Amino acid sequence: MKKVIIAIVAVSTILTACKGKKKEKVEAKEEVKVAKVVAKNNIDITTSVLTWKGTKPTGAHNGVVSLKESTLTLENGVVTGGEFIVDMGTISNLDIKKPKGKAGLEGHLKSADFFDIEKFPTSKFVITSVEEKDGKLAVTGNLTIKDVTKSITIPASVSTESGVTTFKSDVFNIDRADFNVKYGSKKWFDNLKDKFIDDIVEMSFEVKTKS
Repeated sequence: MKKVIIAIVAVSTILTACKGKKKEKVEAKEEVKVAKVVAKNNIDITTSVLTWKGTKPTGAHNGVVSLKESTLTLENGVVTGGEFIVDMGTISNLDIKKPKGKAGLEGHLKSADFFDIEKFPTSKFVITSVEEKDGKLAVTGNLTIKDVTKSITIPASVSTESGVTTFKSDVFNIDRADFNVKYGSKKWFDNLKDKFIDDIVEMSFEVKTKS
């Protein structure tokens, strides 16, 4: 009996620790002023995506967003710049199987409650500097969502195979409240109780050049 009690206490401790663990977000700093990127439109938009995941007390949703004409600048196989333009009208949910529920969520994300794609049809990430740290690239860039631009640094890797270069970031977390995405945010509204939506959104880029 004593062993059972100890086991229950141990499990409870682990669950409590996991529940209390906060997701680390990338630091959003003031926009870095850079020269306008010379568009090369060398990205394969059929295979390049931004992935996302949002959570709330009752669960989570995830999906992808396609890119529009974008640029990845390389010099001798080394990333020196780029501009990833995200087509917000292509926000897609992947976890809801019922067509009505899927369409409902996608429509809500596109509405003024969230990303307001009528006013802000695109988001973008413009690379401003790249450093190599511990075998990974630390890629700093200006992330624009809606009417807000912030400088963030994300970990990424680059590989080239059969003439196609793939830029792939690790999953990184942004605080949507930093970008005026307010719906269900505890930072913007009081008395939400368990009806809030987490401010932290998981994202990652996978960007491939044309062959």
